[in-house]
Amino acid sequence: MPSFQLNDHLNQIYKTFPEANHQPIIGITANYADGDACLRDKYYQQVVDAGGTPVIIPPIAEKEAIVNTLDHLDGLLLTGGGDINPLWTGEEPSPLLHGINATRDLPELLITRLAYNRQIPILGICRGIQTLAVALDGKVTQDIATAWQQNKAAVADDKKKNSKKDKEKEAESTSQSLIKHSQDGDRDLLSHSVNILPDTMLHEIYGTDRIFVNSFHHQAVADPGQRFHVTATAPDGVIEAMESSEYKPILGVQWHPEWLGEEGRKLFEWLVHQANNFHVAKKLHSRILTLDTHCDTPMFFPQGIHFEQRDPRILVDLHKMNDGRQDAVIMAAYLPQPKMGETFSSKVAVDVATPKEYADNIFDQIEDIVKNNRRYLSIARSPAELYEDKRKGRRSIMFAIENGLALNHDVANVKHFAQRGVVYITLCHNGDNDICDSAKGSETHHGVSKFGEKVIEEMNRYGIMVDLSHAAESSFYDALDISSTPIVCSHSNCKALCDVPRNLSDDQLRRLAKKGGVAHITLYGGFLRQEGEASILDAIAHLEHAISIMGIEHVGLGTDFDGDGGVRGMADASEVINFTLHLLRRKFSERDIQKIWGGNWLRVMAQVQNMRK
Repeated sequence: MPSFQLNDHLNQIYKTFPEANHQPIIGITANYADGDACLRDKYYQQVVDAGGTPVIIPPIAEKEAIVNTLDHLDGLLLTGGGDINPLWTGEEPSPLLHGINATRDLPELLITRLAYNRQIPILGICRGIQTLAVALDGKVTQDIATAWQQNKAAVADDKKKNSKKDKEKEAESTSQSLIKHSQDGDRDLLSHSVNILPDTMLHEIYGTDRIFVNSFHHQAVADPGQRFHVTATAPDGVIEAMESSEYKPILGVQWHPEWLGEEGRKLFEWLVHQANNFHVAKKLHSRILTLDTHCDTPMFFPQGIHFEQRDPRILVDLHKMNDGRQDAVIMAAYLPQPKMGETFSSKVAVDVATPKEYADNIFDQIEDIVKNNRRYLSIARSPAELYEDKRKGRRSIMFAIENGLALNHDVANVKHFAQRGVVYITLCHNGDNDICDSAKGSETHHGVSKFGEKVIEEMNRYGIMVDLSHAAESSFYDALDISSTPIVCSHSNCKALCDVPRNLSDDQLRRLAKKGGVAHITLYGGFLRQEGEASILDAIAHLEHAISIMGIEHVGLGTDFDGDGGVRGMADASEVINFTLHLLRRKFSERDIQKIWGGNWLRVMAQVQNMRK
């Protein structure tokens, strides 16, 4: 019999409150009918039973309300309900299209896309999986029966043109009859089976190849798009589940697990668990400094980019840094190396006389961007300034030079760039210059030149870090001997895992660590693997290999965003926090993650800058 004594209930709360753990906040999209935002109790009760705190989200499209809602969520649950208007995917409505819930469409498409940008874990149920598809460039079947008949006819037509082997394969794929996808029985009644693909999140959740589900739909996902892959199908081939193909915690199912008790709760427990990981990562990013030590975004400045907006032409901008909870980035003034007979001016789009002027022009443009966004953005020149910016809630940009060609063969320009705030100079790029030989050069100097020795000594004198990414092995070992301070490799990977000239051998990694320096893993696919598409998992593998050789105190991340860097799972600055999530899954401690995300680099930077004379 329930107790109606309020104090009894309050005492239970007071008794447990000091020991209570954080319960992830799960936003649940509400249905809409007859002027009411409403929700079946099964949704929020399953979230509570799974250990989450449910918050109902009404269907409103005001951007400020959506953004502020997302800022407080750890996970998002997209619920079932009416159909989605096919006009959102550029299709005209079918006569067999059932009831459209137009009030929900725009708000849910917006919140889904923005949650995706922020890496928030998402579970879509029934209409929710279709919302995921439509919001993220997939397609929805308006009527399953019609689409199935059309597909069967198309297959039959193709069979006339195909080889015997292809005919057999196609015939096998259409041998099953269309099943009923909208049951008449009770909601907790199991109505058909679902085949789950191996090596998927869904298979990990259920631990089996086949489950039985309930089914109340006549729309379904027709094409998951590039951001998802299919993970389960009904016996007739209709898509029953899909998940992120970008190694993100995003999952959609076509059935209604909220009605299936403990068996259905497995999906809600998955969402709550992923939401808790996301909460931990957010809190971690609020405590530590996250620094990307190399991006080439300034190369896009001549296109008139909008750094203060979410500009699709670049991988690093203020909105993406905010979405990924990234504090700071080192922007490189990249200078292409002219080949024999070429002039530098013929290699760049800006009308400048010398490489030095070109680098200065890039730094001028960065300063203009910062000036126009001074409330949110700052230029930092030291570790202390980075931490001060974080304390004040600003993102930071640091200056670097990629290719010592910018010195214009004048060692006095080292002082000039030090005064401008340059924190490191990458001695060369893809070609030998007057300082040293490149990993892709022709051994002009057999290492560091006489002029290069003076450059390194002057960089030591003025507190500029010596960066040996792109350098030949001979240049690498020469620079180690010449420099009186530790050296860095701002964006280089491990040759043991991907044998290309730009990567570092295990001996180089050991020598670099012995000198006190750091090597930062980069996200250029060709330096992560020699065959196939690279992903965030490859970057983690290179990081862990470097740690095994050098120790945790000598590694970090330099993405090379906007310089061909970016992989599936970490394609731009908005996905930076995804890297942290993968580190947490591998049981890296907060202290180790802090070292990887810039702590090691800042230790070296402070040491180099403290040696200034």
